[in-house]
Amino acid sequence: MSHVDTFDPKPDLDRYHGQPLEGKGEIIVRQGHPGPLMRSPFKFKKYGQSGIDVSELFPHVAQKVDKIALIRSMFGKSNDHVLAHYELASGRILMGFPSLGSWVTYGLGTENQNLPAFVVIYDPRGGPFGGTANWSPGFMPAAYQGTIFRSSGDPIIDLRPPGDLPPEEQRARLDLLGKLNDLDAKKYSGSSELAARIASYELAYRMQGVAPEAVDVSKEPASVKKLYGLDDPVTALFGHQCLMARRLVERGVRFVQLYHGGLGAQDFDTWDAHRDVKENHTRHAAECDKPMAGLLEDLERTGLLDSTLVMWQSEFGRMPISQRGVGRDHNPGAMTIWMAGAKIKGGQVIGASDEFGYKAAVQPHSTHDLHATILHLLGMDHTKLTYLFNGRNMRLTDVYGELIPQIVG
Repeated sequence: MSHVDTFDPKPDLDRYHGQPLEGKGEIIVRQGHPGPLMRSPFKFKKYGQSGIDVSELFPHVAQKVDKIALIRSMFGKSNDHVLAHYELASGRILMGFPSLGSWVTYGLGTENQNLPAFVVIYDPRGGPFGGTANWSPGFMPAAYQGTIFRSSGDPIIDLRPPGDLPPEEQRARLDLLGKLNDLDAKKYSGSSELAARIASYELAYRMQGVAPEAVDVSKEPASVKKLYGLDDPVTALFGHQCLMARRLVERGVRFVQLYHGGLGAQDFDTWDAHRDVKENHTRHAAECDKPMAGLLEDLERTGLLDSTLVMWQSEFGRMPISQRGVGRDHNPGAMTIWMAGAKIKGGQVIGASDEFGYKAAVQPHSTHDLHATILHLLGMDHTKLTYLFNGRNMRLTDVYGELIPQIVG
């Protein structure tokens, strides 16, 4: 997502449109064809009592700006999609480390024994860059991995048992399978994958009685469906994801990870706006703006907003210079995220990027800072949530991480 076209307006891009970006250090452009500074094709307007500027791309989210804390000074380490996804998920740009959702469920456990603690719902057009590493448990036991719920069709394949299989026969089969697995578990006692597989069979059995109702949005009132945009084909897919997320959180699922934009058959299925930022962002913002605003409103309506953290983030921002005069390249030097709920003070802007949006300039924050802050909001100290691996007490934040004071204060 381009921060300078959505939540971080830059009047200097209008003023210096068409001029080269100079004096800002090394400029890294992945896709070639770097051009001069490019103004945003979108208009910004102030919203709410806080008077925060938001792009015309997000008119519905803009109406909720007094409940949102915008952080305009985030930065990452890599301008590569996959590595940046790894950092977003685990705090590292390398594979093999536990994801945020795994750390949270390791630290807090689950509130519902009949549903997974950590659920992932990605775009029906395809999964994200980096694939399963985005919800991997890394070196933790495999039981802490995220569980995929499909966002279209049946969320879980084979969720319902065959109609000709009596419950007592299914229970007997699982008991026999459990005995056979226990024999292997005793023989290979160090295999967390086997233990997770055994636990997953039992969870799957319990889910058959609970999950069909949990993911069935058809019984929601028409007013709620409209709130999420389920009555509009443009917003229906992501609206369905957001509504499923609310229903899962309502039923005790600890961590829900949603993806908008996926690696589909077309290069414009993602937010990766190299070719044309106006066309790309207009398309994708229209798909997710109303559902996101609807989720915030619905969480507040159901009394869940104060106890639920909602966060919107992409893997990096985009360059203030153009590609071919119409697109923007990757920019890990500056990005904007927003957070809401969890008793966070809304209507505030934290930090700032420079005058062109090229680098985080005022109160810059790393992903480690963000992860430390998230754990704090969920009641955990990031320096004390550790897992012993290879003789070292590992942390989500490694040896880094400073709390964002305006968020936790």
